[in-house]
Amino acid sequence: MARIASVTLPNAKRIDAALPYIYGIGWTKSVEILKAVGIGAEVRVKDLTNEQIDILSNYINQNFKVEGDLRREVLGNIKRLKEIKCFRGTRHAKNLPARGQRTKTNSRTVRGNTRSTMGSGKKPKGMLK
Repeated sequence: MARIASVTLPNAKRIDAALPYIYGIGWTKSVEILKAVGIGAEVRVKDLTNEQIDILSNYINQNFKVEGDLRREVLGNIKRLKEIKCFRGTRHAKNLPARGQRTKTNSRTVRGNTRSTMGSGKKPKGMLK
């Protein structure tokens, strides 16, 4: 079992597919890391030697911000936006979409307006009579 950046990678997967299990590393970055380190992408995690695991973990820790550090940075950025009360910060505080998506017909679950059947969950219309 390989542990890199305090994440246990799945043994049966190829290393290029297992690295994205680490928060902050996607598919493209995993291929880039493997090229830089000199490990083939087709190697399974269970076939890695301890030296290769050490090289991978050292390279990732030195060159990328991953897992706890990255999560802390993202939460700090959101907290800063909330403190300065900018538009994006207020959207985060209200738990609404922050990047310009519409909310009339989408993001129902975020707004608490879930519909199990057609017509249920609609906001009541005003009295006509």
